[in-house]
Amino acid sequence: QVQLVESGGGLVQAGASLRLSCSLSERTGAFDTVAWFRQAPGKEREFVAATRWSGTETRYADSVIGRFTMSREYAKNMLYLQMNRVKPEDAAVYYCALKLLFDSVLSTTASSYGYWGQGTQVTVAS
Repeated sequence: QVQLVESGGGLVQAGASLRLSCSLSERTGAFDTVAWFRQAPGKEREFVAATRWSGTETRYADSVIGRFTMSREYAKNMLYLQMNRVKPEDAAVYYCALKLLFDSVLSTTASSYGYWGQGTQVTVAS
């Protein structure tokens, strides 16, 4: 059972930057999909970004394009989400997720991911 642990959340001023990390307990396949989602109070879990461990493709939600960058260190089983020019609407609990087996299209649907971390809170002060 793969375990995911997020870290790096906290209080950030609007317009500032924050870097989230996600550590996986073991390495999975190069073509598995890893992703970031977020969930604000009273809202559904929302796709943020996804990539393959191989790094061959990355997909972002429209709301974060140009501000957030997802990266990974496959050899270290680490994921990152660099959040720049943070906005109040970015405040949420951020989750990393893993989807095993190759998928021709990077999934933006939370239900397709089988492994999740416990989440890390991001609070934005305006």
